[in-house]
Amino acid sequence: MPRTILIVDDLATNRIVIKVMLDRAHYNVAQAANAATALDRIADARPDLVLLDMRLSDIDGIAFCKKLKSSPDTADLPVIAISASPDPGARLRALEAGADEVLTKPLNEASLLARVRSLLRARATLEDLTLRRDTHRALGFAEPTARFHGPARIALIAPPRVTRTWRDGLRRVSSDRLIPMRQSEALQLDKGGAAPDLFVIGTDPGCEASGLRLVSELRTRPETRHAALILAAPETAQDSAAMALDLGANDLVTMPVDARELALRIRNQMARLRLERTLRDTLKDGLRLAVTDALTGLHNRHYALPYLARIAARAAKTGEDFAVISIDIDRFKQVNDRHGHAAGDAVLTTVACRLKQAMREIDLVARVGGEEFLLALPQTDRHGAETIAERLRQAVAGHPVALPCGTGEIAVTISIGVAIGRGGGLPDGPTQVDLVRALMQAADRALYAAKAAGRNAVHFSRCAA
Repeated sequence: MPRTILIVDDLATNRIVIKVMLDRAHYNVAQAANAATALDRIADARPDLVLLDMRLSDIDGIAFCKKLKSSPDTADLPVIAISASPDPGARLRALEAGADEVLTKPLNEASLLARVRSLLRARATLEDLTLRRDTHRALGFAEPTARFHGPARIALIAPPRVTRTWRDGLRRVSSDRLIPMRQSEALQLDKGGAAPDLFVIGTDPGCEASGLRLVSELRTRPETRHAALILAAPETAQDSAAMALDLGANDLVTMPVDARELALRIRNQMARLRLERTLRDTLKDGLRLAVTDALTGLHNRHYALPYLARIAARAAKTGEDFAVISIDIDRFKQVNDRHGHAAGDAVLTTVACRLKQAMREIDLVARVGGEEFLLALPQTDRHGAETIAERLRQAVAGHPVALPCGTGEIAVTISIGVAIGRGGGLPDGPTQVDLVRALMQAADRALYAAKAAGRNAVHFSRCAA
């Protein structure tokens, strides 16, 4: 389902120009001519991002941005401020008020859409992590203890003369630890070492391609994939800047860099990064003992049902389908009978590991019975579920499982049943929990059909909820 963008501008012609750009990218567009109307639109349309003109008829845009960022209901709502003035002071005031970006008129369509895509991706990540945190709360677990945040580790990657200028400027306005670094050093960070929290990447004019390659590499490597990335690019390199956002950069700053602006952007990115870390820690630490299976390390049934209910609730709002997959290890009883329970445990742990490795970070894999597994896949339609289910089947059947104490190997297969939950609203009557139970039953029936068809197969439920 397309994301919704709210345009807040008191001039209808400005709103029309921006709406045309967003329509071409197939976003849903809501409009407001003033702050009061914007608040009503936010309550009704629940937009995913706001494009806010800095001059409104009823309130200063800076004050309205502060209002949005100070409310718990809208604090996480991304805001792109739009200014008619190229004044650096106006840009700084907007960033201080909490704006995620400040664009100057006339708007460059490619730059605007790239920034919109980047902020929506970041918002989606927070939504997925928040979904898991809310499941944690629903199960009655305490919030993790608030941690003290010391100075951030900031890597500065640019030609030496540029790095020295950045470091000297930031030292006057920031207490973060500044680490000059070459590109080769950034790509050779040890997996067990303390990687920088944030990278500021700059290049000489005309050499932007090397910065783009570094952004792409850092975003894909395990040591740095969760780090914040800020690319410093010349004002004339708008195409390269837009590409950097699509490759995974979190933010952009124009060269020559103003130290105060860079410090504000670092502050904003570190606030987001620390929130993501807190949410991830909630999942890792708060749920581990009570809602995980001791043998496989997967989540158990107690976690799966409320998490699925929240996926259903989110799908009702976004219109995105989701999938429920039921898996059973074929002829598992024969493994225990012929080879012993130690061999059965080896099969369970190996299958669990292969399932986990084949899934996305946002997917849920739970062990819900002796040899039964339940998978929940948000934002997944029938085609996506079919692809993933077949990948899971092959991941298990493709290699035998080693038995304990070097006693040999055993071939293992799984049968898979899939049911699709439809987004866009629930039918009258059932709650999310009722819907989830119905989908789990539908996936189980599809699993039985896969068993009846000869095992080592994928079968889809004929109905969707």
